[in-house]
Formats: sequence, structure tokens, C-alpha cells
Amino acid sequence: MSQGPERGALKRAAPDDTVDELHLEEKIRHHLASSGKREALKELLASRLASCGWRDDIKQRCREYVAKKDRDTVTTDDIVRAVRPEGRATVPDSVKAELLAEIKKFILSI
Repeated sequence: MSQGPERGALKRAAPDDTVDELHLEEKIRHHLASSGKREALKELLASRLASCGWRDDIKQRCREYVAKKDRDTVTTDDIVRAVRPEGRATVPDSVKAELLAEIKKFILSI
């Protein structure tokens, strides 16, 4: 039963394209860090997630997970593995869009 294109059938980037993309990504990461914009974006994200109630929801999900498990043996990694997929899926689209717009604006200013 076919479920789509085979892995090998996907178009692969030419080696030069991959090197250029890696260089560009490295350049963007460098500019984000050196300009302080990375920290500003992290603060913006934390602020928006807190103001929309997402942080409180995630805290509650963590508490519920710990309550179901043996409190003395559950680790932070266990909690992260259990809650991360739901957490990522529940980030409001408006927060994602605002952050993406800020990132695009920054990249265009480089």
C-alpha cells in the first residue's frame, strides 16, 4: 500500500545549496546573538505565552503528569518528554505569527 513518495524520490538540495544554507543559518544565528535580538525574542515569546495563559496551562499539565506518576522517581526529562508535544501544539497561532514577523523583520535588516 503506497503512502506517498518514497524517501529517495524526494528532491535533494545540491551540495553547494546545502553549504550556502548552512552558512546563511550560521550568519543569522551570529547576528541574533551578537545584536541581543535573540534574548529580546525569547523575552517577547515568554511574555506572550504568559499573557495568553499558555504557561499556566503547561504548569497544570506538568502537575497532572507528576500526580499520575511516582513523585519520587519522576524526572524533569520525563515531564518534558510527556508534556512537550502537547505544549508545542497548543502555542497560539497569533503568538507564532508575531514571533515569525519579528524574525523576518530582523533577517531583512541584516
